[in-house]
Amino acid sequence: MARPEHRPAAAGLAQAALRRERPSRADLLSVLSWPDEGLLELVAAVGRVRRRFFGDRVKLNYLVNLKSGLCPEDCAYCSQRLGSTADIVTYTWLSAEQTRDAAACGVAGGAARVCLVASGRGPTDRDVARLAPAVARIKEDNPGVEVCACLGLLSPGQAERLREAGVDAYNHNLNTSGERYADICSTHGFADRVDTVRQARHAGLSPCSGLIAGMGESDEDLVGVLGDLRGLDPDSVPVNFLIPFDGTPLAGRWELTPQRCLRILAAARLVFPDSEVRLAGGREIHLRGLQPLALHLADSVFLGDYLTSEGGPGAEDLQMVRDAGFRVQGAEEAGAPPLRPDPVRLRRRGAGTGLPPNA
Repeated sequence: MARPEHRPAAAGLAQAALRRERPSRADLLSVLSWPDEGLLELVAAVGRVRRRFFGDRVKLNYLVNLKSGLCPEDCAYCSQRLGSTADIVTYTWLSAEQTRDAAACGVAGGAARVCLVASGRGPTDRDVARLAPAVARIKEDNPGVEVCACLGLLSPGQAERLREAGVDAYNHNLNTSGERYADICSTHGFADRVDTVRQARHAGLSPCSGLIAGMGESDEDLVGVLGDLRGLDPDSVPVNFLIPFDGTPLAGRWELTPQRCLRILAAARLVFPDSEVRLAGGREIHLRGLQPLALHLADSVFLGDYLTSEGGPGAEDLQMVRDAGFRVQGAEEAGAPPLRPDPVRLRRRGAGTGLPPNA
């Protein structure tokens, strides 16, 4: 099929991104509706942007779920939400030793960043204080590994205390555009999320904020949230694909295709040419066989499991990175020995860690 006259050339979009020029709304809408038969051309062109700023490196990240379930917020996409009947494990805070042991599994699998996540509206000051020993143990055992916290909405002064405790980054996703945020959550507002990301940046934490695709949003909504995120200038942008858990309001919503996911990632890369774009939750079930292509757009990926759902085996993730022609950042540089992903797989079964399943 011939390219419509109004559709920009993929090479032109990439050239503009290489100059760090912001794509127009029309250009992003065009990318999100790009025809399947021209998708490889789009990925190849936008992949040049990814390679210019990140080379052939893939950064691995690892989630540790510090506190699972029992959240008072009603985010429609979340299995831990208020009123959820999803079949998940619930538990209160892990100890510092349990957190260190769980983080060690991801680092052994090649993770350069450990993400410490806790359910809830936001941390109490006591929660912030209890995180400090865990962060200290992780950094003592793994020099150079980044620690990112994701604890919900922050109160004044908490971001500074997290920074003092050794936390490097703070994640708080916008998830969807401000215009439709009330459609997915009623217990807090879009402005609350924006404020938390800004607090993190002001305190010297690296801001991490992204989106969830597949919640019934339109192309215009996706362009909107990308614009909202651009306004916050995050250092890393996780792109999640909805896992429609049974027992949540979005159960049964399977609207994403692998091709749609690639278009969303291409749009994110054009908006954030030199920021970390991370393949996050739902990548395995929605991208399926096109995951290797996605690495030509994203430079970062979560290894192993997520919060309340299982990801792919760590060994398969590492093999996918290598087979796609990329190398794991840090772990395979400077003649480092090959990665040993077995601990990630052990952690998925809860073997030898003392943690609850999927903790």
